[in-house]
Amino acid sequence: MHDIDCTIIGGGIVGCAVAAELSSRGLTTVLLEMEDGLGRGTTSRNSEVAHGGMYYPNGSLKARFCVEGRRLLKAFCERADVGYRECGKLIVATTPDEVPELERLLALGTANGVEDLLLIDGPALLRLEPDVKACAALHSPRTGIVDAEGAARAWAHVVADHGGQVMTAAKVTGLWPAAGVWKVEISAAGPGRHEGWTHTSRIVVNAAGLWADRVAALAGVDVDARGWNQHLVKGNYFSIASAHHGRINRLVYPVPPRHGTSLGVHLCLDLGGQMKIGPDVEHLATDPRDSGFDWRVDPARRDAFCDGARRFLPWLEPDDLVPGMSGLRPKLVATGFHDFVVQREDGDLAGLINLVGIESPGLTSAAALAREVARLVEEMDAA
Repeated sequence: MHDIDCTIIGGGIVGCAVAAELSSRGLTTVLLEMEDGLGRGTTSRNSEVAHGGMYYPNGSLKARFCVEGRRLLKAFCERADVGYRECGKLIVATTPDEVPELERLLALGTANGVEDLLLIDGPALLRLEPDVKACAALHSPRTGIVDAEGAARAWAHVVADHGGQVMTAAKVTGLWPAAGVWKVEISAAGPGRHEGWTHTSRIVVNAAGLWADRVAALAGVDVDARGWNQHLVKGNYFSIASAHHGRINRLVYPVPPRHGTSLGVHLCLDLGGQMKIGPDVEHLATDPRDSGFDWRVDPARRDAFCDGARRFLPWLEPDDLVPGMSGLRPKLVATGFHDFVVQREDGDLAGLINLVGIESPGLTSAAALAREVARLVEEMDAA
């Protein structure tokens, strides 16, 4: 016997979407988040872009879930009255030798099912964005921006509406398979909860984001052998002075750098029209999960940001930039591409589903990841 059907560990946007999907299918569900609020990790510290899906290898989980997830995310936000806007994105070539990369991304995006992609020349770009300087651009009109924390909270409301429980300040400190179920030990974390408890769950979904590898290890997974150790890479942002508000109406990205660690420092918009540039890639000397999280942005990084952005925003001056927010990416490789890990365990670990390395486009993919988890649960129930 078990107390509940499904325990979801992690209250970011992915965990909330998973819990909403499972509870809406009639499964008794509890969502556990160790912070005292939802979406306090990666969900609240990113560019809040609903990505098109043109960057990822055809056939990869990232490509598939990004395209499907963006459509599902938009539809959900419209139903739930969560902020979402298809502002569109321009990937710009600042020199002619970068145009072949735009052509490659156009072909890849088309193969991935990205809608309405269009390669435009310099004059057409000038008509769309007079203050962006480039010789060509790939226009993705379906790329959007979203209130990520709002979407997470809205999915949590879906859980509650279906009788599920959403519990913050609840840290999972023990996971043991026992007689066909999982024993889940929870300790109080922070001021929002004073007592811990233990329950049994038929299924456990590890959607712990920055902590997903450690939760997997807690459950008995050999993360070293699987190459699942997440390397947390910091990304910094600088805000652009409000005097420039409204000057740019779309997201603007450079051609992706060859090092493959990010999409390059780009111009982002929030739903209020505020502009920021970032993120960069800052490799940390120690794991912040052990040494403590320092979200401060070093002002000394400003000039490098300005130099990068002025390739396509020639009017930008260093004094236009002030330190903004920062976030962390849970990467499985230091450079290059690594796909999402979505793993249904079997044998002694049966009943456990691990989501590891859910970096970008994890936010965009949340609803599609949730559907995939539901499919894996159905597989387990049918076995």
